[in-house]
Amino acid sequence: MELADRYKAVINYFLDNRPVAETELIYTNPYELLVAVILSAQCTDKRVNIITPALFKEFPTPSDMAAASKEEILSFIKSCSYPNSKAGYLKGMSEKLVKDYKGEVPSDTNELQQLPGVGRKTANVIASVIYNKPAMPVDTHVFRVSARIGLTENARTPLAAEKQLTANIEPGLLPLAHHWLILHGRYICKARKPLCNDCGIARYCNYYNET
Repeated sequence: MELADRYKAVINYFLDNRPVAETELIYTNPYELLVAVILSAQCTDKRVNIITPALFKEFPTPSDMAAASKEEILSFIKSCSYPNSKAGYLKGMSEKLVKDYKGEVPSDTNELQQLPGVGRKTANVIASVIYNKPAMPVDTHVFRVSARIGLTENARTPLAAEKQLTANIEPGLLPLAHHWLILHGRYICKARKPLCNDCGIARYCNYYNET
């Protein structure tokens, strides 16, 4: 199957069967999503959603979190992975938002990556989800699923996968396609045992057709 045909078939399937796809992180504003995405590194969205209500109640704005001590923040996030590091990131991120951006989350990915705890993937999530920019965040699900299906070829890094995906998916669909791939990886194309018999795109998939 030609690459262009595979992209077309996969995209059309998701457009028909999952026209609405959104992050499963619970948030009400850009600051809350940024905090949630930082917490979600190597941690499930389910766990993050358990942590954040009390965290946001105590620190509802960047100013509130910037004024807190690392230890105070840590007390709310102990049940997530790497809580000590993430507490430091959240405090530093909030301080920089207050100092350099008047408490507003920037939309530019380069500026976002200047914030503590924010790498390329997180910056792309904010740009895509909040500002609807044509960005493709590549997490472990997107990286695995795109390679298995055959949407990416010999992409050894998330950046390489991102470049291939953005080159083959029209810009207006990138924010939606990001969620398609994440949700597909989370519930169907699982890491250890993909549910190929329940997969609507199996016939277009390299992994399925080669096993």
